[in-house]
Amino acid sequence: MSPAREPQALPDGTPVTVVHVIRHGEVHNPGGVLYGRLPGYRLSERGRQMAQATADSLTDRDIVAVVASPLERAQETAAPIAAAHGLEVGVDDRLVESANHFEGLSVGQGEGALWRPRHWKAYTNPFTPSWGEPYAQIAERMLAALEDARAGAEGHEAVLVSHQLPVWTLRRALERKRLWHHPRHRECTLASVTSVLFHGPTPVDISYAEPAAHLLPGALDVTGTSTEVIG
Repeated sequence: MSPAREPQALPDGTPVTVVHVIRHGEVHNPGGVLYGRLPGYRLSERGRQMAQATADSLTDRDIVAVVASPLERAQETAAPIAAAHGLEVGVDDRLVESANHFEGLSVGQGEGALWRPRHWKAYTNPFTPSWGEPYAQIAERMLAALEDARAGAEGHEAVLVSHQLPVWTLRRALERKRLWHHPRHRECTLASVTSVLFHGPTPVDISYAEPAAHLLPGALDVTGTSTEVIG
């Protein structure tokens, strides 16, 4: 492991810390399955290129810890980032994808298609949501993981690799916005980086970057739908 740089601090000695919260890259999912927490869904070749692009964008950062969701796609996205800094990838279950009633089903095909009447009861409350893990629960676990990362990397930088809904819910919680939202309005593309700047324990700024933007045209998102269609 390469030695960390000198800790960053404000003139009054308050430590300055940055935690980069990253969404995984494109997943190999030719069947268009809502894979959720299912094992075995790994990065596609494009997804590996996305992960490397994001790692390259962070090469010169003062990163002292890399932690990821236990799911393969997050671990594979974290791997080149950790390697670039001589680190091992840690695992934090709190970064996992949100639970979902529709896990394992397809969007519009076959007996498991979401439009079929058997699934209608799961649509009763879009604000909780009734079809999956409540937004408040997602926010709670993601905020806790963020705080632990900040404390562990105080005065330096850390990386957390998670999934779109948890990352976006975390951002909305930090910005004190209502947690329920339309999925098409999420600013959280594949392999994107949402960076949280802390002065001491207080988050003071959030920035967003897309190091893999050049790989997004034609990429497949969660359900096997082109990102050119779903945004």
